[in-house]
Amino acid sequence: MENAGGANGNQWGFKANEELKTASGITVRGVLNSLLENLNKNDTRPLIPLGHGDPSAFPSFRTASVAVDAIVHSVRSARFNCYSSTVGILPARRAIADYLNRDLPYKLSPDDVYLTLGCTQAIEVILTVLARPGANILLPRPGFPYYEARATHSHLEVRHFDLLPAKGWEVDLDAVEALADENTVALVIINPGNPCGNVYTYQHLQKIAETAKKLGIMVIADEVYDHLAFGNTPFVPMGVFGSIVPVLTLGSISKRWIVPGWRLGWLVTSDPNGILQDSGVAFFHSISPNMRMGDYLVLSESVYTTVVSLQQ
Repeated sequence: MENAGGANGNQWGFKANEELKTASGITVRGVLNSLLENLNKNDTRPLIPLGHGDPSAFPSFRTASVAVDAIVHSVRSARFNCYSSTVGILPARRAIADYLNRDLPYKLSPDDVYLTLGCTQAIEVILTVLARPGANILLPRPGFPYYEARATHSHLEVRHFDLLPAKGWEVDLDAVEALADENTVALVIINPGNPCGNVYTYQHLQKIAETAKKLGIMVIADEVYDHLAFGNTPFVPMGVFGSIVPVLTLGSISKRWIVPGWRLGWLVTSDPNGILQDSGVAFFHSISPNMRMGDYLVLSESVYTTVVSLQQ
């Protein structure tokens, strides 16, 4: 066969990054793809999809009309066909700060809010920032696999602490203390829980904050399911305890507004004591021109209109 090799018959100089292939294999979609690839092609029985939260595949799930109208208005206005700020436009950041402030004992400002391309990019940004040589991060088990995938890509060592099923999937704080050392940078919690569906009490979240302060690490709070809480335990944002320990809150419009394909999320610093600024972490929006956040300008303006309308 002609052209089987590179110049002068040598091997081609490009090759796939094996670390990326390994990382993608431990994501939810990676596991799903592996299952689909191993199905018996001769089995004619219909597949039963378990991802019933897909708003496009299942038309019973529709977002609020005010959200759709906000998108249409932003597109037709022609005001947002330009480049945006790397952290998102001010009205959208202000709206998100006001939205989160309803549950906090202190006030966030728009400068505490950074828009991202979904919560996934928020994870990518903060793990990239924290991945200094030799650093490790504490992740829940079970948890959301993308944290492991991104940590692997960023050469950030992962250490797992177990969630305790007998205690409503609470964090095993004794294990957290045993795992942490001088190179530990953060503790990740997912509340409401994914995949367990648990909701942490105020008291447990306070213990998490106090443990993290004792260890000198920040808390990364994945709250993409905020307020989607069913049962007797109300949702309490981790940012409530920002005066105890620095908290980075990750969120998005994907779940509550049923629009995961719109890809708009946020990363919020809850740090009234200014610890993140002193450490330089609060300036992560400028770490790389290739990690622009808030580039979806139309959506940034639309989230402002949507959030303000839903607050009324």
